[in-house]
Amino acid sequence: MADSSFDIVSKVDRQELDNALNQTAKELVQRFDFKGTDATIEWKGELAVELTASTEERVAAALEVFRDKLVKRQISLKSLTASDPRASGKEYKISCTFAAGISQEQAKKLGKIIRDEGPKSVKSQVMGEELRVTSKSRDDLQEVQNLVRGADLDFAVQFVNYR
Repeated sequence: MADSSFDIVSKVDRQELDNALNQTAKELVQRFDFKGTDATIEWKGELAVELTASTEERVAAALEVFRDKLVKRQISLKSLTASDPRASGKEYKISCTFAAGISQEQAKKLGKIIRDEGPKSVKSQVMGEELRVTSKSRDDLQEVQNLVRGADLDFAVQFVNYR
């Protein structure tokens, strides 16, 4: 019997991210507490977003609205890195970036968790920005998935290519 496998990745669905941004932009225009604050949200690159408002409190509130939309779209807040509000002329800005890919350090941390606490028949190897987990038993692979889900990681993980 051939080995079964799956990959552990850390990525953000760009379309869902775009939908969350558009919903946030619509809410910032419509909500009464954002009237007259010139609150906006816009893309600043592939995985970067910038929030702008006339006061520090309103730009922080706009960030909370954006976080709510991300949660509703099942995008993990662990992948979001937001800067502190900074003054830029007459307005305040917050820059947000989204992490994609598992670093070597994070892959080693995952590999150690799987080695130490997972079933002995499971093997893991780093493949670029993802971690491939293989085993003869699919039950062992599901046990590893539950182990990784339960682990207290500082980055978001998804499971793909389950075969």
